[in-house]
Parts: sequence; C-alpha cells; structure tokens
Amino acid sequence: MDNMAYPIGVSALALLVYYYTMFEAGRARGRFKVEAPSHSGPPEYDRIVRAHQNTLEHLVIFLPALWLFALSISPIWAAAVGIVWPFARVWYARGYYASAEKRIPGLLVSMPVIYILVLGALIGAVLMMI
Repeated sequence: MDNMAYPIGVSALALLVYYYTMFEAGRARGRFKVEAPSHSGPPEYDRIVRAHQNTLEHLVIFLPALWLFALSISPIWAAAVGIVWPFARVWYARGYYASAEKRIPGLLVSMPVIYILVLGALIGAVLMMI
C-alpha cells in the first residue's frame, strides 16, 4: 500500500479543520454567553455554530470518499484532489463567521472535491469489478 501517507496527511488536516471549527464554536458559546445545552444565540453565534455543524456534515462524506478513491483509484490522486477540501472549509467557516453570504465561495470550492472523490471511487469500483 504505497503512498498511503498522502491521504493520511490530508485526513489529519481535515480533522484539524474540524477541530478548529469546534474550538471556535466553543469560544463563541463563552463570548456570547450561550448556556449549554442551548444552541440559540445572536446571529453571530448561530453562524459560528452552523459553520461547525456544516463542517461535520461534510466531513462525514469527505473522509470515506477520500479513502474509497485512494483505494480504488490512487492514494496520490486522492490526496491531490482532497487537499483542496480542508483549505476550502476554513475559507467557508471564516466567511460564515463574517456573514452568511460570505460562506458561498468556500462552499463552491469544497463541494466539487466531494463529488469528484465519490464519483471517482464509484468508477474505480466498477473498473475493479470488470
């Protein structure tokens, strides 16, 4: 299993991005004085929490897609495509922290990465079956 260090590195980076959004959501809870277990606060707080939750929702698709692509096509190509996702998700989160509209560019960059990885993994699986 040569070259698996590449998707391992991208996976670790993606998890650090998730941890970053989790950290920011926790800081926002304190800053805006939102008592647990409530998730409602001012719009600024809600955007930070939504950026964290949305990152989790996408991470659940991104990580398996990255690894399925790595195993069925190529670990190097999986990492080359996947490396865009963590940076785009930070762009997304930081934009969302500022305003809901500013999240769109990061979203538009991160979403195609997931599509490419999922479809590539599917194509790779079909080719393996043939």
